[in-house]
Amino acid sequence: MSDTWFPHPPAKPADQLHPLALAYIGDAVYEVYIRQYLLSKPNHRPNHLHREATRFVAAKSQARMLLDCWMPGLTDEEREIVRRGVGAKSGTAPKSADMIEYRQSTAFECLIGYLYYTGRNERLNELLDRAVRHMEEG
Repeated sequence: MSDTWFPHPPAKPADQLHPLALAYIGDAVYEVYIRQYLLSKPNHRPNHLHREATRFVAAKSQARMLLDCWMPGLTDEEREIVRRGVGAKSGTAPKSADMIEYRQSTAFECLIGYLYYTGRNERLNELLDRAVRHMEEG
């Protein structure tokens, strides 16, 4: 697990973790990625940073990035992780998205968590870079 940021690997291998556990860490990894991306740009006003971050991390945006940007190029293994993420029932209702978008955003975060915990940083960065470009292009 030396490819993770911190020295606390999960208690099970990534492929045995519940999809919501993968989404839990995936959400955090994605949030840090977006914050670092936004700080690489010139406008650091707190209100602007918050507004921009919200645009990237909203469930609707994540669902769109998964479907439009990632799905066509995913491996069979990655598609299986996405399938597990879509099928995971969280027991909570989404606030700003419908249930389908919410499940797709969970799958988006699940895949990020899986790639993070399996140490596939190059692939993770490739997908995250693609997602950000997709959002910036409109």
